[in-house]
Amino acid sequence: MDQNDVTRLSGATVRDSSGNKIGKVAQVYLDDSSGEPEWVTVRTGLFGTKESFVPLAASRFDGNEIVVDATKDKVAGAPKVDQDGHISEQEEAEIYRYYGISTVGYGTTAGTGYPSGTTYAGPTGTTGTTGTVDRDGDGLNDWVEGSAVGRDTSGPTTDDAMTRSEEQLRAGTEQVETGRARLRKYVVTDTEQVQVPVSREEVRVEREPITDANRDAAYDGPAISEEEHEVTLRAERPVVQTEAVPVERVRLDKETVTDTETVSGEVRREQVDVDDPTGTSRDR
Repeated sequence: MDQNDVTRLSGATVRDSSGNKIGKVAQVYLDDSSGEPEWVTVRTGLFGTKESFVPLAASRFDGNEIVVDATKDKVAGAPKVDQDGHISEQEEAEIYRYYGISTVGYGTTAGTGYPSGTTYAGPTGTTGTTGTVDRDGDGLNDWVEGSAVGRDTSGPTTDDAMTRSEEQLRAGTEQVETGRARLRKYVVTDTEQVQVPVSREEVRVEREPITDANRDAAYDGPAISEEEHEVTLRAERPVVQTEAVPVERVRLDKETVTDTETVSGEVRREQVDVDDPTGTSRDR
């Protein structure tokens, strides 16, 4: 893991080798010489009130989560170290031994240089080990009898400046599900009225006088008799029926609308105060 992973580490969920959730990262500790993350503290216990140190040498990224090559109980039982921003060489070696990680290459062997994870972001002062390192180019060993002269500490080999750091707020976006739209259709019944023209037959009596044209038909038969004639009358009546016909196509679509929201967060920064009894110091 390198400096680009610090943002991913902060607040990340930590799981053990079996996938059980251990807690979330509380603090990230950086190597003083390389600036790369070396340790994290994980909130454990009831309500996350305890913090356990985990070496990143025993962990890996799985997506945005951190998987530790140890069980949940192993992490919870790690040796406790005061979270004062500093881990001593002895504390570092003890935690490495607890996790079963070889300390070769981590500053416990003479000549290996700066121990990774000895000095971390936040504290002033460092803890040294054996080996010869001349970081400031003065020809002297920066590691002297177990105590180092770091760039931000007082001593014969330090430079004449200190580094002031501050946190920067970085905001991003993530996609979350806000709801689901569903398209469905159902049947409703309405009553409609239409005008339908209908026709019917009615009886009409027609009378015609006796003429030469119909005289033979008029005198055909008895002079006086009884007789009936029948006419069938017909009428139309309205008939109602329905037919299903397609009238339109309906579909769901979605569009992206961009809004602007304001987010806020707390950031820390270091300030430098000058103790000058002469009162002559000034910024430039």
